[in-house]
Amino acid sequence: MVTGPATTPVEQRAWEVLAGVADPEMPAISIVDLGVVRGITCGNAGLEVTVTPTFAGCPATAEILAATGRTLRAAGLGEVRVVLQPAPPWTSDWITERGRRALAGAGIAPPDRPATAPTGDGSRTVDLDLRPPAPAVCPRCGSRHTVRTSAWGSAACRGLHRCRACGEPFEAVRAV
Repeated sequence: MVTGPATTPVEQRAWEVLAGVADPEMPAISIVDLGVVRGITCGNAGLEVTVTPTFAGCPATAEILAATGRTLRAAGLGEVRVVLQPAPPWTSDWITERGRRALAGAGIAPPDRPATAPTGDGSRTVDLDLRPPAPAVCPRCGSRHTVRTSAWGSAACRGLHRCRACGEPFEAVRAV
């Protein structure tokens, strides 16, 4: 069960319900495991859910927002307000371990290194290491003997790769 920092039973239930909502562009992973659901609060006016898309202009954003509200209302959780929060921007560090396993199981390599680091004051530093990132791990055979064939995959948050060990093409989520 995936949950966030719920303080009420209604918030806890909302996290549980949203853990069952698949990302429209990567149906193997929930929007909670992908880390786009940033917060859920319950007040007098009902639930407020904060969502941060993986990229500005992500074509799945409208569907994620609609599915979030629709699913919570269908679960009987009352009034729901879904808020788009573009800042701070999403980082691949927010993908849960369960989400990383789900991506790999679907043939999509998750990023394997943190893109940012906490500073202690609530902000995060960005890794400005200009060396090329380590090769993606092939989700099929586990080899790092891979090559990126295109910076762009079927979604803005992914690139295309090919495994030199097993020969299989695959997508990898960018570390951002």
